[in-house]
Amino acid sequence: MLFRLSAAIGAAMLLSSGAFAQSAKLTDPQIAHIAYTAGVIDVTAAKQALEKSDNKDVKAFANDMVRDHEAVNDKALALVKKLKVTPEDNDTSRTLSKNAAAKLQELSKLKGSAFDKAYVDNEVAYHQAVDDALETLLIPSASNAELKSLLQTGLKIFQGHKQHAEQVAAELK
Repeated sequence: MLFRLSAAIGAAMLLSSGAFAQSAKLTDPQIAHIAYTAGVIDVTAAKQALEKSDNKDVKAFANDMVRDHEAVNDKALALVKKLKVTPEDNDTSRTLSKNAAAKLQELSKLKGSAFDKAYVDNEVAYHQAVDDALETLLIPSASNAELKSLLQTGLKIFQGHKQHAEQVAAELK
């Protein structure tokens, strides 16, 4: 329970209001970069899980994360190319990347069931935080209808990811 709580706190800090704080309203290029960065972070974490885990359920979940997040990111890249928009790096995406690198380093020190549990617990908390950010900040701030639609589609997919992660976490207890 304590480890699950610390994983949730870690993920909440990763995507806390501080990570999503901006001095001004987010622009569509910034939103695109944040969303893309969040997807890349989850793909990287999933690839780490595929390398480290021997648990078939954890590996299946990680494979789903790679497939789904890469697919959404491919759609995002196609959209920004179509709109002739260059995603804009920003404080939020830099903070997300920095915090994710620290989490990957922390997870790299774990093995076996300790790794599996920490990875999946982090995925539950991470998806909750990303879902919350999509609902309360990114989607409402998006100006372009196509970007907003892509973010809404992503939200539905990521809500499913959270449920899947919760199921795997329950099995690991």
